[in-house]
Amino acid sequence: MTRDHCKEFIAGDNFMNKSCVTLARSVCIPTICVDNPSRMGDSILYMNLMTIDIACIIFSLLLLFVGAEGLVKGSASLALRAGLSRLMVGLTIVAFGTSSPELMVSVKTALAQQGDISVGNAVGSNCFNIGLILGITALICPIPVNRQIIKIDAPIALGVALFVTVLLLNDRLGRVEGFVLLAGLAAYIWLSVILGRREGAAEQCNESGPSVSRHWAIDIAYIIGGLAVLVIGSRILVDHSASLARTLGISEAVIGLTIIAAGTSMPELATSMVAAIRREPDIAIGNIVGSNIFNILGILGTASVVSPLQAQGISAVDYAAMNIFTVLLIPMLYTGRILHRIEGALLLGLYGLYLFILWPR
Repeated sequence: MTRDHCKEFIAGDNFMNKSCVTLARSVCIPTICVDNPSRMGDSILYMNLMTIDIACIIFSLLLLFVGAEGLVKGSASLALRAGLSRLMVGLTIVAFGTSSPELMVSVKTALAQQGDISVGNAVGSNCFNIGLILGITALICPIPVNRQIIKIDAPIALGVALFVTVLLLNDRLGRVEGFVLLAGLAAYIWLSVILGRREGAAEQCNESGPSVSRHWAIDIAYIIGGLAVLVIGSRILVDHSASLARTLGISEAVIGLTIIAAGTSMPELATSMVAAIRREPDIAIGNIVGSNIFNILGILGTASVVSPLQAQGISAVDYAAMNIFTVLLIPMLYTGRILHRIEGALLLGLYGLYLFILWPR
């Protein structure tokens, strides 16, 4: 990076948020914008640039968490106000809402022609959701499993994972495939509503589930505010994750499969851990299974409709990991209809192995 580039960087032209500009100036100006070029070493420059990127990534993850919380709260309250069951809200609206950071990031990267990040975000989030989130959740408390999740939702999650793997055999996801995925999402939502009404799912959840606000206008405000914060946070996350990848010499695919996938899955992690502590098994598992379905059908579907995706950096190992985690989940849920601690430890170990294989890339 030249001295002129340094001055342009500090001027803030490459930043999406003024908070990051302020941070950049406070960190970089004393170090790299000096009159004597001999005092500016490349190693110091890169360290400062990395510090800026990491700080902005952390800040963006906080924005994503806050935005998703607002969107989930408003959407769940509005749905309950419309008479939908709590279980259906947990399996669809809450699950889809906690995946809204992934949606925003994948659409943003699709528009920027960064298909590796877009697809890697969805695939990596599915691995993270099952391997790490359900693993930690099961270690906190063994999770009883609802019969509907075992017989319907988990097999659907496996089916859509295998289906999108076939679609991506040519490393491309076009608009036609995107519309097919979105049609599948609409069918899944319709099925969830029918099953929720038929089985009387509302009686299966207690008062600690989502609550209804005092007025529908509050719900709308939460939804609009949450979406706005998600848009801002996703732009900062994508820009600085890509910058960090270039600085470290790491491929955008790996960044999407790890840092961005983990960061955008923080709402799922928080939701499932709190649900496990509160003994809310349907929310703890339903949130993850529903999110994984939405990651494939909703996120990749929307992103590929917005702009066809090219994902040459996502390897067969990554797709295999996503499908293996999903395949393993089904027999684990069937064993006594409880996800035991030993099974949670196994999921964590397998996710650690996947990271070990992934990171050298």
